[in-house]
Amino acid sequence: MNQNNNHPLVSIVIATYNGERFLEKQLNSILAQTYPNLEVVVVDDCSSDGTLTLLRRYEAQYPQVHVYANEQNLGYVKNFEKGMLLAKGNYIAPSDQDDIWLPEKISVLMAAMGDYDIVYCNSALIDDGDHLVGRKLSDVKQLSDFNDPVMYAIGNSAPGHAMILRRKTVADSVPLPEMIPHDHWLSFVATFHTGLHFVDQPLVLYRQHNANVFGAAKVKSVTDDGLPVVRKKKAGKKERYAKIRERVQLMYEKCPDALPAQKQFFKEMLHCYQNFSLLNNGKRVALFFRNRHKILSFKRRPEWRRWLFCIKMFWTIQ
Repeated sequence: MNQNNNHPLVSIVIATYNGERFLEKQLNSILAQTYPNLEVVVVDDCSSDGTLTLLRRYEAQYPQVHVYANEQNLGYVKNFEKGMLLAKGNYIAPSDQDDIWLPEKISVLMAAMGDYDIVYCNSALIDDGDHLVGRKLSDVKQLSDFNDPVMYAIGNSAPGHAMILRRKTVADSVPLPEMIPHDHWLSFVATFHTGLHFVDQPLVLYRQHNANVFGAAKVKSVTDDGLPVVRKKKAGKKERYAKIRERVQLMYEKCPDALPAQKQFFKEMLHCYQNFSLLNNGKRVALFFRNRHKILSFKRRPEWRRWLFCIKMFWTIQ
């Protein structure tokens, strides 16, 4: 493993937790990458199944695999953060524990890297039996280049499992807020500079199954059209709105003064999220309407639905 001009070191970072069922297939697909200069950093978050035993076997067999076992559970955001900080490469590729990568994934994304902070690819959906379900992630979400932090105000469609990012982006992003998905926050920070570039090529087989657990969402089944059915833990409105306000506060504080228009947007968003007074309700609608194309850039919605979404902001916050 080394840094060189032709093939700089790429660190693949896997955050594992009770992933024994699918992990071996993912590890094999990573080790089969055509890109010639890789290390694999795996941080296990106190798994209670055979995950760590499996990882130790791979570590003993492959010198590029490095396994770290947490002494206490960190949660998936901080587990990824730890792995990325342990990585030695100037480029970092986060990985889920249950997908399958096509052999050319890293090679294709590195060839597209250019001056971007993050490049990411499309994904093909598969079920728990490795069968293609006939849909790509781009059929579900709007995937494209993202280059403005306002695009991350309420959501994100560039998934971590499909990314390569620069080490500097990680350094600029830590500490990662535990309440915001790591890929959302990393992408948000990347938009301060050159942003994200989308490679419209499915290079990941993205698994949908009944053990997907990230944060508050758990996939219970897959519908006939290949989309996961998601059940979320219920939270009271007061608690949910408090977390949303905290998210906006963090984004406002992180957005640099060097982007004055975007900084002003998050300042206005923070102010009109404080309560449901008639004045703030009207300000939210106006703010979202003016910026609707950026705010909803990650959603596949016609213009009339964007209007409806903005109107809905009179009664809620997101």
